[in-house]
Amino acid sequence: MTFAPAPIPSRTQFVLEAIKHAILTGQLRPGQALVETDLAAQFGVSKTPVREALKTLAGTGLVVTSQYKGVTVRTVDAAMAREVYDVRLLLEPEALRRAVARGASLAAAQEALARAAAAADRADRSLANRDFHRALYQPCGNPLLARMLDEVRDQAALVSAVAWAAVPSWEQEAREHEEILRTALDGDGDGAARLLHAHIADFVRRAFPADQEDR
Repeated sequence: MTFAPAPIPSRTQFVLEAIKHAILTGQLRPGQALVETDLAAQFGVSKTPVREALKTLAGTGLVVTSQYKGVTVRTVDAAMAREVYDVRLLLEPEALRRAVARGASLAAAQEALARAAAAADRADRSLANRDFHRALYQPCGNPLLARMLDEVRDQAALVSAVAWAAVPSWEQEAREHEEILRTALDGDGDGAARLLHAHIADFVRRAFPADQEDR
């Protein structure tokens, strides 16, 4: 007998998505305190769904809980960025290679790339780019591999949001995205995987140049 995970109550899900969106678009800054009573008043709910939402966000790595500071948005530093991006370097290019090899549709990646190009602000562009990367690895044919990448997806988006605030490199990244997708659509899975690996590695080097001496 198998057991499905219990669904998240709708109010908790609403609060969860709202807080996550605010974090990933920079409305809530790294290190900023997340006070249950304030959030409950903001969203017009009791503290219970807020508390549950914060527990879920702690599990995904977007917030941290401290005995002295309470719950705060996770602070991004070079060590954290390298940990997250090391996982992506190990898994994401291989997932894309497999997606191309099995002839999976990349229509969702094309759509996300178009949304990123037409984005009105950094927040919309960030969310579209996040969707673009997921659309590359999600059809890899290995659900476990896709879930493993999903587990670091939010943390990777947080790193991107912080890095873009310091080094606005999205124009270069957009050109790299176009080349990766074009290569994948041409059926060159190995080439697309190499381009994606370089794209991910170069991002951390650009965002944290002073922290590469020990690499």
